[in-house]
Amino acid sequence: MSFKQTAAFPSNPITARGTSTKLSTSKGKIVYANGKSIIIRNLENPSLSTIYSGHIQNTTVARISPTGYYCASADAGGTVRIWDTVGDEQILKGEYKVISGKINDLEWDGESKRVIAVGDGKEKFGHAFMFDSGSSTGEIVGHSKPINAVSIRHQRPFRAATAADDALIIFHQGAPYKYDKTIKTHTKFVQDVRYAPSGDVFCSVGSDYKIFLYDGKTGDTLAEVTDSPHKGSIMASSWSPDSKSFMTASADCTVKLWDVEARKAVLTWTLGSGVNHQQVGGVWSGESDLVSLSLSGDLNVIDPRTAEKPTKIIRAPQKAITAISSSGSGSGTFVAGTADGRVLSYSTSTGESTLLGGDGHTSLVTGLAPSLDGKIYSIGWDDRVREIENDGNGFTPASLSTSSQPKSVAVAGDGSVFVVEIDTVEVVRSNQKVFELKPKYTPSAIAASKSTIAIGGEDAKVRLYEWDGKSMNELVVLGENKSLVSALAFSPDGKLLASGDSSGRISLFDVPEKKHITSRWSFHSARVNSLSWTSDSKHCASGSLDTHVYIWSVAKPLKNIALKNVGPGGINGVLWIDAADAGKGKLASAGADGCVRLWEIVFHA
Repeated sequence: MSFKQTAAFPSNPITARGTSTKLSTSKGKIVYANGKSIIIRNLENPSLSTIYSGHIQNTTVARISPTGYYCASADAGGTVRIWDTVGDEQILKGEYKVISGKINDLEWDGESKRVIAVGDGKEKFGHAFMFDSGSSTGEIVGHSKPINAVSIRHQRPFRAATAADDALIIFHQGAPYKYDKTIKTHTKFVQDVRYAPSGDVFCSVGSDYKIFLYDGKTGDTLAEVTDSPHKGSIMASSWSPDSKSFMTASADCTVKLWDVEARKAVLTWTLGSGVNHQQVGGVWSGESDLVSLSLSGDLNVIDPRTAEKPTKIIRAPQKAITAISSSGSGSGTFVAGTADGRVLSYSTSTGESTLLGGDGHTSLVTGLAPSLDGKIYSIGWDDRVREIENDGNGFTPASLSTSSQPKSVAVAGDGSVFVVEIDTVEVVRSNQKVFELKPKYTPSAIAASKSTIAIGGEDAKVRLYEWDGKSMNELVVLGENKSLVSALAFSPDGKLLASGDSSGRISLFDVPEKKHITSRWSFHSARVNSLSWTSDSKHCASGSLDTHVYIWSVAKPLKNIALKNVGPGGINGVLWIDAADAGKGKLASAGADGCVRLWEIVFHA
């Protein structure tokens, strides 16, 4: 067997209220941070995006060099990694500890040789260094509080401006960079400072709702832009490629486009109302598109030439994907639930993800299970069972409260929904509870195949039950796992049952014979979180907290294919998207980084 990654659905940027989220762009792609990953998102086809997962701590900002060959990415621990963007290897060029705290921003110079990184340090708030050696190339001094932004003039003579929480902008000459002057225009936090591509001028924006323009060579203040002002903190700014206009994104839920010569706003977009629609980041992408970031994580793509509203709103998870399921709306689509209660639908044909409408969950989604009639049932830590429409576009009004926190869900052939809770199993049909099982053991996972129900327990045993539509009759106890049963899956033909546990071991059972087949599927080193069978019942995929995915063969238990380290933070869901056909299959894996990766698996004879 062999495999290759064919696509990736990236997560959206992490946001925090009152904090500017730094976006950057390169060749029409948007670059940003989420968790321990750096995303280079392709706006035209998200599935062609690049995901870099080399950081140990949570990432904060990334920018690609002017040449396009390297990316500098930074994290909350004060480390900058320089890595190759050409090819799939993402080879590390250098790793440097530059300050002793979180890095808020960084910038390349125009020659792609030097980098300035700034943030929240103890001894210093910024550092200038050579990208290939890490050696110092000047000093970033003058601030008394954390620095929020840095921008470098890309033409010689080099200049750099830094903006900080002390309401100051420090102007540096370079290279090597040294203090030149302090600029006291703002009265509150300065959130962003950006040089125009021409290098003739730079702008600053801040929490005092103000915008200023400065001479790019001298740092002298040219003007305050006061026409059509924002009514909230301005969190980000970005210049057009021709340096004639710039955009600003504000917590007043608006994005404005400013004419530099006229020094006034020429266009304003209001992107909703309320806290979730506060704009906390923005960048000018390519020749025309503006991209702003809502606090909710939505990326708003705006074309100022044609649109009064965004041409596209990109919605994707901000937090971990915690559950995944096939969709009732046909091949090539699936749904995924996240740690913040969202459920999204993915299409492998368009490469897009869409947020399900309707009254969804308010807390972590713990399980998704499809029924034979095309509906999908979801459970969450809001202690509710919800129903997703047959077309997979949104939640139905149907919702049922559970007795305690639900852990696992499965749907029997007659449409009955089985929900494992803390110490009970509830059965729901037509939005009503029809049966309750209170076992002597603590249930932990469940799976269903027609009228056969498998329940895994914390006692490392799996019990098979017969469901007659009214009650459950215990058939047999299967006990080949080593620890708590964390995942169960019947093969599509109902003849096999895979049982994964918290130690990483998977046991395979013959259901009609009610006997154990093998425990040789035991290569995982941590909890098995998800199991998924191919449509021909010949292969089973497993995803684990150990970040690995394995594909197992029923015919050859000792043969497997290992997808190592494909889910930073752990794999929470695996799902076969297309039926295994002509020796091939398409597998989706998702987990703690909020990204979905698609794999083409080739089964060798």
